[in-house]
Amino acid sequence: MFFITNRPFVEGNKSNDMRKVSFDLDNNEASQSVYFCWRDDSKKAYVELGSENFMKAMRKSPARQILFYIHDSAQLPEEHIFPVAERLQALFDEQDKGLVDVVPVIWPCDNGSGVLKDFHEDHIAAEGSGIAFARALEKFLVWRESVKFGEAPCLKRLSVMAHSMGNRVLRQALFCWSRYHRKEQVPLMFRNIYMLAADVFNEALERNREGRYICHTARNVIVYYATDDRILGTGSVGPLGADSASRRLGHTGPDNIQLTPKNVYSVDCDDVNNKYDRPNGHTYFLTDEKGEPGKVFLHMYDAMKKGRLEDHDEHRNLIVDLNFRSC
Repeated sequence: MFFITNRPFVEGNKSNDMRKVSFDLDNNEASQSVYFCWRDDSKKAYVELGSENFMKAMRKSPARQILFYIHDSAQLPEEHIFPVAERLQALFDEQDKGLVDVVPVIWPCDNGSGVLKDFHEDHIAAEGSGIAFARALEKFLVWRESVKFGEAPCLKRLSVMAHSMGNRVLRQALFCWSRYHRKEQVPLMFRNIYMLAADVFNEALERNREGRYICHTARNVIVYYATDDRILGTGSVGPLGADSASRRLGHTGPDNIQLTPKNVYSVDCDDVNNKYDRPNGHTYFLTDEKGEPGKVFLHMYDAMKKGRLEDHDEHRNLIVDLNFRSC
């Protein structure tokens, strides 16, 4: 499995193509270095490919699309992140083998020093990871646009799935990309951006907010939310006195969707989130209680397959319930 990370390695931050690496799990520094890697899934071992080798391997992969998965807070690579990525890959393969390569984007969560402190430290790490992943975005843009003699341009569709605090990483990466690389603009690079249980303010996608670049860089921005998401409900007032007393996008959906660009869609997941993830109702994008592909996953798959959003009303809203049909 391919992956991208700015999490520090035990072997140090000096990149070297094809070196074997291992995560320094006790170091949650948000490094400005970014590494393009491969995981041997059977051995759970990692190799830093380097950006050029990574891009070449991605181009040669038979998958027609790429989905970057940006994980939540309090997630460690082997304990949480890779297992979820593998489940996502298996679900997509069950629907359409060869449709997509799932590529985890791993940022440095804290390694377990208490729930409130972890949340606070992860918040800082998520924001601090923006510069590193902005550099990765610029490398991907150059890769997509570069055409060498005798080669066709890379036509693979790119999408992003960000879960909970992973949306802070996404927001900050795009903001830094626009500021430091793209002269306050970003190109239309992604087919879909899926914002699941997003731990950002519910005004984040409005035209004058930092999250506006999420809308600028994607054909479709799809916000999945649930008002009984217990994680976002308890996190709506920040720990340790943080000035974050605001409703979350993943808790309420957009505060006023009329103030967002017209490529933003909201999906109310209240009817299924706690059935798929009891009791928290926070990680509801995988399977249902029977282990079958969940309605939320099927909605994502449908958008991945078609590149268009169906069944939304005139206000760009959709309710996913147990009778929901997609594809």
